[in-house]
Order: sequence, then C-alpha cells, then structure tokens
Amino acid sequence: MGNCWPSPVVNHSPGTTKHYNPVPNNDARNEQSKSTENRASLPLPPPAKEGRGVAGEEVPPCGRIVTPNLRSYTYAELKAATKNFRPDTVLGEGGFGRVFKGWVDEKTHAPSKAGVGVPVAVKKSNPDSSQGLKEWQAEVKFLGKFSHPNLVKLLGYCWEDGQFLLVYEYMQKGSLESHLFRKGAESLTWDTRLKIAIGAAQGLAFLHTTEKQVIYRDFKSSNILLDGDFNAKLSDFGLAKLGPVDGDSHVTTGIVGTYGYAAPEYMATGKSLSSTSHLYVRSDVYGFGVVLLEILAGQRVLDMERATGQHNLVDWARPFLPDQKKLKKIMDPQLADQYPSKAAFQIAELILRCLESDPKNRPPMEEVLEALQKIQAIKMKPKELKASAKQKQTAQRHQQSPGNYHHHRHGHTQSPVHHKNDGVARAKRPLTS
Repeated sequence: MGNCWPSPVVNHSPGTTKHYNPVPNNDARNEQSKSTENRASLPLPPPAKEGRGVAGEEVPPCGRIVTPNLRSYTYAELKAATKNFRPDTVLGEGGFGRVFKGWVDEKTHAPSKAGVGVPVAVKKSNPDSSQGLKEWQAEVKFLGKFSHPNLVKLLGYCWEDGQFLLVYEYMQKGSLESHLFRKGAESLTWDTRLKIAIGAAQGLAFLHTTEKQVIYRDFKSSNILLDGDFNAKLSDFGLAKLGPVDGDSHVTTGIVGTYGYAAPEYMATGKSLSSTSHLYVRSDVYGFGVVLLEILAGQRVLDMERATGQHNLVDWARPFLPDQKKLKKIMDPQLADQYPSKAAFQIAELILRCLESDPKNRPPMEEVLEALQKIQAIKMKPKELKASAKQKQTAQRHQQSPGNYHHHRHGHTQSPVHHKNDGVARAKRPLTS
C-alpha cells in the first residue's frame, strides 16, 4: 500500500475537469473561497462500491489535504508506528473506530518504532462506521487550522485505500470522564478539578471568540483530555460547526450529540436525525454547565442504575444548587470536604446560569471563564481545614478497621463505549428518541 495521489482526470463530459475536495465547507461563510487551506485536487470518484461521503458524493479511496500544519502519513507508516495496529496498542474505541498508541519522532513527527520518540494516538476509521468521512473532514478542518494550548493537537492524517486515520498528540492521563467515574481511577482534588474546568473553559472560549465562531456541539467529560500535569484539552471535533453569520442568532442543523449534554433548545427543535434543529453558540454553554455539575458531584449526567428520581443528574441536583446548606448533599464524597464551601457554592450558582433554559440567559464562555478564575482564588477557611482534617482521620480509622472495605460508587456503570484509560475520547452517541 502506498500513497495514491494521482493527477486529476478529465470527466466524461467534453471539456470539463472535476476535482474532489475532501474537506468541503457547506456553511454560509463559504470559507474555501477565501483560503487554500484544507484543499485537495483529486480524480473523479471511482465506482460507487468505494463508498459515499457527504451529500451522497462518491468517495475516492485516497486523498490528500494541502495544509502546512499537518503531516501526510502513508498507511504503511502508521501500521509500522502502531505495531500493525496490534490489539495490545488499543487505547479506546468509539463509533468512528479504534484508537491505537503509536510512536513518532519528536521533532519531525516521522513514524518510528515502538518506544522510540514520543507516543501519539492514532484514530483509525471503522469501515462500517457511518461517521467516518464527514467527521474525519471536520476534525481536519478545525484542528488542522487552530492552535491553542487547550485544544488537542492534530499532527497528521492518512486517507488511503478507503481508510481514514488521524494522528494526535498523546494525552497521558486520559479523559476527565475516566477520572470522575471509573472504578479505581485516580481521585481528583478540588484544585485539580478547578484547573481542568478552567482549561476546558479556555478552549471553549477560544472557539467561541475566533474570527469565525465555532460551535463545538459535543462538549462532554469524555471529550476533555488530560496531559501528564492535568492540563485540559478539548478533543473530537467531528461534530464542530461554524457559528451563525450576518446577524443570525443560530444555525440550522441536524440533531446530533450526546444525551444529557445537549441543550434543551437543540433537543426541542429536532425530533429525529432527519429533522433540523436550532443550534446557538451558547448551546455549548449548557453542555459546559452539565460537565461542571459532574465535576462537582462526581456522578454521570445520566445513570439508569441510580435511585428513581436521580437518573438525570441535572434534574435531580437542580433544587440543591441554590441552597448552600443543601449543596453538600450532592458534593462528591471523594473530595472528603477538602474544598472551600464558598467556592463550591459559587460554582453551583454558575452551573445554574449555564443551565438556563433560554440560551440568551446563559453567560458567554468568556464570562464563565472569568468567574472560574476568581473562584480559583478562594481558599478554605481555618475552620474548614480543621473540620476536614478531623473527618479524614476518622475515615482512615474506619478503613483500617477489620471487616471494612471501600466500595467505589462509580463502579456499577459503564461508559457508552468500552475503553481503557486512553489518550483520546470516545465517539458520540446520536441524539435519537
């Protein structure tokens, strides 16, 4: 298998030449007319058996994108970098396909042998995936263009023999989801949780304030990846979309995303995958509020194994958020009261603002970020420090007592997609009724 970037061929119609663009832009801004980024000049598509892409277009088996920021890999190179995609290199699996751990040269990003250079995450498409081409295009389109400390870095891609692959920087600590909910995962301190929330807010605020606003559209804890120092980076831009233009308040789009994190206005205007929905920039803010609540409570937004009335975390927790005394009932026990109650209550108030039913009443992400940075400066009072120290000692004595054991409350549920402690996020779940 080698590169297959053949020259354009003439269409069967006299005097015409057709080129296939692997990264189309159907948004109103028609960005391609202004930029040469993410373009390719390819032959006419082969017969329909090769598959179909966006809007029913037939998809060529191979392609190349002209962008100075990304490296084009051959399929053979990525096979070598991942030990021929061996099962023991699998980091995770989602709707798009599997993610493998590979190795590249630290400076040139050229593929290297296992253990030589720096690790990377290689996302390989599933031939049966309906998400494949369209989401691969969106990833390249946005991550190939943007660079920010709180966005996961896309290093390169491969489009060859009907396979779509993406190569990302490797995130040592995996996802926020795994740390919050997985049995035996490293517990996150209050300071670390705030650090992660602020990092994620910085990434989302950047997307919302670029020259051409970007709506992330799938903000959730599994899409927030963590490096070795717990710096948060947003990943998985397969559903990202350019925001409204020309004074419009929203864009009209098909309804996709993940249950529990999707904003109510998005759900209300689209009843199925075939219908359209109203998507606002501040639809992302709602998702951020949900993740902030998960960080506070240490519980998944949806869990059908919780008690009746508690299946939906947002619905169950909402009455506790405006009351500082009641708030403690929903705080993550793993925090063991090692947090300033004033800061926790201010975050609860911020969550309520993010979860407003009307998107116009939600704060912009820049305002959310500023609020979190101020909350970060709040420290525990001496009285709280003394009380938490006493509680910690009591808990330690209890654990050391014969016959006692610690049952992790998160161990009874599984992620929608089974995974290891991986360096990339899992795929999203379509919003279907």
